[in-house]
Amino acid sequence: MSAVPLAARARVWPSLVAVYRAQLSRARVARIPLLFVATFQSIGIMVLMRGVVDGGDGDEARAVVAGSAVLVVAFVGLNLLAQYFGQLRAAGGLDHYATLPVPAASVALGTAAAYASFTVPGVVVTAVSGGVLYQLPLSGLWVLLAVVPLAGAALAGLGAALGLLAPRPELATLCGQLGMSAALLLGVLPAARLPEPVRWLRELLPSTYGVDALATALEPSPDWGSAAADLAVCAGVGVTALALATWAYRRAALR
Repeated sequence: MSAVPLAARARVWPSLVAVYRAQLSRARVARIPLLFVATFQSIGIMVLMRGVVDGGDGDEARAVVAGSAVLVVAFVGLNLLAQYFGQLRAAGGLDHYATLPVPAASVALGTAAAYASFTVPGVVVTAVSGGVLYQLPLSGLWVLLAVVPLAGAALAGLGAALGLLAPRPELATLCGQLGMSAALLLGVLPAARLPEPVRWLRELLPSTYGVDALATALEPSPDWGSAAADLAVCAGVGVTALALATWAYRRAALR
């Protein structure tokens, strides 16, 4: 009796698209209210900071608006994704994905991309509202087309890795909350007001470079070379974070 040949293993890109669509449709109803919470939270922070930061063309105003916009990405991509993978691992949900003939990279990247996609409306609303509130030029906001996917990839990859590596879902939730708090304190607060050691920590935060690129775009005469350099670093950090998430998924699924 001849052996039946096995079916060809699914390719990475079609599998990624399938996982992305499945996660997007599954999480749409549950995550949209949380996206409103993230957006209102960021707008509220900008309103509170308006009392201590001057409007106009000041560096501090641009830092607050850019940091608040990227904070939406951190809330959804880092915090919620860490909780999701932590709960999925604890409930044995990874066993289901492990039985599917799809590459591990497709599961990790597709889920991260789906969560990052939810941040787009909130980031746009926050950035426009902040520009109006602080009287900043809005002509450079097209850079959000690069900031959102790059910062989203970096933060979502980090959130997925935290959720998959945490031994318990409670620790995954804690790590996600701490990561979002770091994005809040180190991203929204103007860098010039931070102590020197804290500035070094700020440079290690994946979203920092997306914040700096967006802050540059809010200048009256943006230095696009500087913004491009920040986005390039953000892209490198994003690739590293997603590779870490893929490795963490393989490690968790095979244990």
